[in-house]
Amino acid sequence: MANIDNTPHIIRETNAGYDILDIRDEMLRNREVECVGVIDAQMLNSIARQLRFLARESATEPITLFVNSDGGEVNSGLAIYDVMKAIPCPIRTVCVGRAASMGAVLFASGDQRDILPHGSVLIHDPLIPGGIGGSALQIQEISEDLLRVRHMLAEILVRQTGRSLEEIFAKTARDTIFTADEAVEFGLADRVIDTL
Repeated sequence: MANIDNTPHIIRETNAGYDILDIRDEMLRNREVECVGVIDAQMLNSIARQLRFLARESATEPITLFVNSDGGEVNSGLAIYDVMKAIPCPIRTVCVGRAASMGAVLFASGDQRDILPHGSVLIHDPLIPGGIGGSALQIQEISEDLLRVRHMLAEILVRQTGRSLEEIFAKTARDTIFTADEAVEFGLADRVIDTL
């Protein structure tokens, strides 16, 4: 059963009658969280709350984070990354579809990283914000900040892949797309899976 916003629901019979549950509630009960769509402040708040809640429920049981995202705001993505690393329980990431840009960084940052056979991972340098303008000094400040963020994201990928900083910079200088097998070979994923 689905409601107007296409969120599936589960109907469960209980001794008190029927309960209608949002499927996301059932997923949370199973320690499953989704990173699907644009990474922004709203997604950050939702994922951070769910991860913190599950960590309080059990500091040792793993959490599965399903990733299907073309990325979004770097600051929001880095905040999700920080929460992932700050909680004590292991996080398994699963790429379902495509993990691109900040979505790729989050996917690659799991403690166990699984990718479905037709999944793909895309990495690249941070992009210039739209509508850039202003004085030469303002543009220089924006450029310096982009280079700082580029280095920060590359260092995360170095830690997660075991590749050198130079290798990461070579791949992120342009859009680089990895198939599931290529993502495993490069160190962005641990294994290709065909069952969830």
